[in-house]
Amino acid sequence: MGGAWARRSAGTMALQIGVDLGGTKIEAIALARDGHVLARERTPTPAGHYEAIVAAVRDLVLAVERRSGLSGSVGVATPGALSRASGLMKNANSIVLNGRPLDRDLAQALDRPVRLENDANCFALSEAVDGAAAGARVVFGVILGTGVGGGLVIERRILAGRHHIAGEWGHNGLPWPRPEELPGAACYCGRRGCLETFLCGAALARDAVGAQGAPSDAQAVARAAEAGDPVARAALDRYLDRLARGLAGVINILDPDAIVLGGGLSNIEALYGGVSARLSQYVFSDAIDTPILAPRHGDSSGVRGAAWLWPAEAPPMG
Repeated sequence: MGGAWARRSAGTMALQIGVDLGGTKIEAIALARDGHVLARERTPTPAGHYEAIVAAVRDLVLAVERRSGLSGSVGVATPGALSRASGLMKNANSIVLNGRPLDRDLAQALDRPVRLENDANCFALSEAVDGAAAGARVVFGVILGTGVGGGLVIERRILAGRHHIAGEWGHNGLPWPRPEELPGAACYCGRRGCLETFLCGAALARDAVGAQGAPSDAQAVARAAEAGDPVARAALDRYLDRLARGLAGVINILDPDAIVLGGGLSNIEALYGGVSARLSQYVFSDAIDTPILAPRHGDSSGVRGAAWLWPAEAPPMG
């Protein structure tokens, strides 16, 4: 496997091809070594059909290669992860992927090696390589959206961990809980009071029930708070304090050089100054200056991080 690809690539500049395998769409990009996008393609994700998903990824990779006239390595950002025990996909919300040897099937379809990583890890890698945290040695990437996830990158390499769960801070308990926060809402993981149940977008929206205009999502809560609605303002303040507590726990253990926020809630500007101002209450240090950063690549971080899963071709650290 990979022989035909090696022959096709001989004498050409190899591309960094990344694929973001999402629940509703699949996107592929081809990057030059300096991170410039040479080609981009996307297609709807075939619903509930594993073989069609594999074929769609193959077709997108071949399409960006045709557009650029070059061949390249392939990395894929997935909604789950490969089990270290079985080698099969686990924890994917696109459940048709679970229990499947996705890396092997894609490698066979593309006749080359394929690297897979969780989408949160790919987000963190993208922002560490040439994004908001470029040049930082230890980077923690945070996903705040429908769920709460994270990824850890050290010297531009993903640290997945022994069980491939490094960075899954959303399934720890909320640190220093107040009496009114106990026992916490039930989480899909089977426990109660997980950070995810306090910090996902739906949690912020629920906490602001009664605010002017009955905010339907987290962004609406932020807008209402900025407009001066007292209920929304109080809900956002509680959210900022909980997020600061959650990230303080990460800092106390990891002490990263930078934290980058991603996911839909990362567009709420109040998070950055609001969390930074509260960290000193909880971090075990006499001074705290960990930068809380907005993503440079936004929604493209996952697919770009997938491309950088082949680190030998990443641009040099500056």
